[in-house]
Amino acid sequence: MKDAHETNLPIEETGKLEETKTPEIIPENAAEGKTPADENIVEKEATEELVTEKPVTNDNPEESLAVNNTKQTKEEMLSKLTELVNASVETVRNEVEAIKQAFYKIHRQEVDELKKAFLEAGGDEKNFIPPDDETEIKIKKLLNTYKAKKASTHVEDEQRKAANYALKLQLISRMKELTESQDDFNKLYNEFKEIQQRWKEAKPVPQKHANELWKNYQIYSERFYDLIKINNQLRDYDFRKNLEAKTTLCETVEKLEHEPDIVSAFHQLQKLHQQWRETGPVARELREEVWTRFKTVSAAINKRYQEHFETMKTKEQESLAIKTALCKQIETIDFSLLNTFKKWEEKNKEVIACQEKWKHTGFAPRKYNVKLFERFRAACDAYFTRKVEFYKSVKEELDENLGKKRVLCEKAEALKNSTDWKDTTDKLIALQKEWRSIGAVPRKHSDALWKRFVTACDCFFEQKNKNVPSQKNIEQSNLAGKKELIKKIKALNEVDEQDKAQNMIKNYMNEWNAIGFVPFKEKDKINKEYQEAIEKQFDRLKINRNDYKIQTFRSTQNDMTSGDGRGRGKLYGERDKLMRTYERMKNELQTYENNIGFLSSSSKGGSGLIKEMERKIEKLKEEMEIIIRKIDTIDENLE
Repeated sequence: MKDAHETNLPIEETGKLEETKTPEIIPENAAEGKTPADENIVEKEATEELVTEKPVTNDNPEESLAVNNTKQTKEEMLSKLTELVNASVETVRNEVEAIKQAFYKIHRQEVDELKKAFLEAGGDEKNFIPPDDETEIKIKKLLNTYKAKKASTHVEDEQRKAANYALKLQLISRMKELTESQDDFNKLYNEFKEIQQRWKEAKPVPQKHANELWKNYQIYSERFYDLIKINNQLRDYDFRKNLEAKTTLCETVEKLEHEPDIVSAFHQLQKLHQQWRETGPVARELREEVWTRFKTVSAAINKRYQEHFETMKTKEQESLAIKTALCKQIETIDFSLLNTFKKWEEKNKEVIACQEKWKHTGFAPRKYNVKLFERFRAACDAYFTRKVEFYKSVKEELDENLGKKRVLCEKAEALKNSTDWKDTTDKLIALQKEWRSIGAVPRKHSDALWKRFVTACDCFFEQKNKNVPSQKNIEQSNLAGKKELIKKIKALNEVDEQDKAQNMIKNYMNEWNAIGFVPFKEKDKINKEYQEAIEKQFDRLKINRNDYKIQTFRSTQNDMTSGDGRGRGKLYGERDKLMRTYERMKNELQTYENNIGFLSSSSKGGSGLIKEMERKIEKLKEEMEIIIRKIDTIDENLE
């Protein structure tokens, strides 16, 4: 697995979606063994429990918790996990899992960084052994403690369900006995209400026994009302209270029909159905009406819930097709065609675009999601590995250029004390041309090597200048010409036609560049006056500022050279300096383009960071374009 800055991919979390089962709505009069006479007293209730198992969906709280936990340090995660392990298992399960995922995401990144540094230092991959992480050891110990505690809790839950099951069997048995008893009614009724209360309190039972228990409980509850000649006033009171409770439940479930979050509405509906089952019967003439009202809205919510997951399945199939195509696109890259920096840069943009598209594509079906991500990650890793290998081969070329330039330094040093002015000048100029043609060297040697070469050249030309006739008369003439030209530039204020004025100022700038050197002590003053006049005209005529920078650079080249080999050496030095600046900017641009792949516009603050990164990228590209144009002007002078 490659380092994060090479793959530009964050670790992706798994989306979940399984088949969902809509609970079956059982009519209230589904109890067996009923007669028309029985229905005069006993309410027709649902005799089968609704399926309340929660389907596995993509609404995964661990994922959002894991995103938040990545903002914590490992020590903060350890501290938080220590607190959670001591809390109730059921209340902290999601947080524990989220911290575990976030911790190992950071841990893997750290190991990848160490491995990368090890390999860059010349180490063999098979010899790499990550160091022990004390925090990881403590995390594992806490997770083992949590796991044991969770297992113990599960055992206790199963035992509690088994105990509740046995208790409910006893309650049903006792309720059967009540229906056959001839004891005092008040005594029987109080015991019956006590059984109902105990039944409600003993809720969790093994799922496989739930429906059978509920059917038997309903049968003997109804028999109790049927077989015991209950006081009509007390019965009517119960019916009124139950009607109020069920009417409230109907109103509540009707509000859920308009709930935007259908998943939340479905889960709330399950709780309301449980409350409905626990509420007693209503008057016979109202039973069908109340039950139909509750059942109708429940069916509508269940239908919306099912349609929601059908839509999600369709989207997941679309995401599967898109992500499979992205994998193929990376896997089919022809590396034999990537033989230049430019081609690698173009391909790099394509790969980063694929990674960006992957990030904004939703989850594929659960059974494909993890394997598909691993396939995509492996393809990206393979690409960036080949890219690193290409840049390593370029390093060999830089080392070769270093050897060639060292030879040129030795030749220049051998000529620096020569007094054969003309022949040696030609030889040094030839060495400078050859220097230019060789290309770049490793950055750590570049400045020192150039200083060595230019020092040898300067030594010769300083001696030569002491023996060359003075050019003062020519320089004075050039100074007068430049002053006259500045007057003409300032006089352009009187020219109203913009196109004509722009052509004239460009001609004046070319004329300025053609004029030779002026006395050294006058150079800065005359150049400053010229640049102020030119800049004023550029502002007035609204000429592109980049064009102004290039024209100004052209004019300053005359100050770099004195017409001899030493001046050409300065041009070569300036060119090398610009090339190094360009390479630095290119590396910086590549870093920005790689890093922008890590940012997500949906994350907190992500949109602002992306815009800032894009602004920096555009500014770098503009500055790199100006540097290229400056290098071209130097090449024109050297030719």
